[in-house]
Amino acid sequence: MTSRLLGSAALAAIGAAFLVSGLPARLHAQSSAPVVRGHEREAKPFSPPRTLDGHPDMQGYWTNGTYTPLERPTEFGTKEFFTREEALAYAKRRDDQLRAQPRDNIHYDDAIWQGEREVKGLTSLRTSLIYDPPDGKIPPMTAEGQKRADARAATRQLMGPADNAQMRTLGERCIMWPHEGPPMLPAGYFPNLQIVQGPGQFVVMQEIIHNARVIPTEDRPRLGQALRNYRGESRGRWEGDALVVETTNFTEATQFRGSSAALKVTERFTMINRDTIQYRFTVEDPTTWATSWSAEIPMVRTEDPIYEYACHEGNYGLPNILRAQRVADAAARK
Repeated sequence: MTSRLLGSAALAAIGAAFLVSGLPARLHAQSSAPVVRGHEREAKPFSPPRTLDGHPDMQGYWTNGTYTPLERPTEFGTKEFFTREEALAYAKRRDDQLRAQPRDNIHYDDAIWQGEREVKGLTSLRTSLIYDPPDGKIPPMTAEGQKRADARAATRQLMGPADNAQMRTLGERCIMWPHEGPPMLPAGYFPNLQIVQGPGQFVVMQEIIHNARVIPTEDRPRLGQALRNYRGESRGRWEGDALVVETTNFTEATQFRGSSAALKVTERFTMINRDTIQYRFTVEDPTTWATSWSAEIPMVRTEDPIYEYACHEGNYGLPNILRAQRVADAAARK
């Protein structure tokens, strides 16, 4: 599924980069003495490098990979932040769970998980990426949102999981993966991205799957409500040294955690030191959730470039999924 192959030297370099002083430090299960600052900020004000048009220069390669879960696990209750010792113990437990996964020696997953074992950890002391609501949970669905979710589930049950290509996920169809966003979440593996800037534009390219998200930062009119996109329509503006991006015009098919076409995502990119971008987002959809909710994901600089992700090696996987279902249907009719 992916052509990425990483050597041990490259992995070691990435791991070392994650422990650079000045981050909300990455806590790595394999490190005996990582730098830990968690949610604390630098005491000395940081002045970011500038592009020719005077805005913070965030260009380069980044990763948002972390073991921190989106929602706070029940076991942590109301605990918003780990202690340093608790964070290291949690990272080690997650690392051990990853190592314990079954392996298929002839499958590419061996190379993938080996890479993940080398680089994952925690990028803050938070017990969940979600910080609002304070319980670290996605708010309850509205009655309308639950009704829509039930209707979608009923359709899937009625139609069957592979009656046609449209019944498969956008990821299986090599269109986009849920983590790509907006909002942008850590991918299951190789959660790497590249930022490129130019006058009036801010571009985010993610290793998985293959999309380049072009965000206009100049003043231009929005598209009408009739024009919609899986990833919505983004418009950015600079508020001091922070890039604020508002995205609307999603489709019903986007379905970010059950969302509707009314979804609105507001993102904030702030460079807090040379090697860390504080990425925050707020999700709103009054037809889906009782209230809005917000999360924070540190993006950590890496020198390793992103590589081609050949989804399904030309998308041969999807026809095979549908073909297998036709065979199963025929067998069931006998």
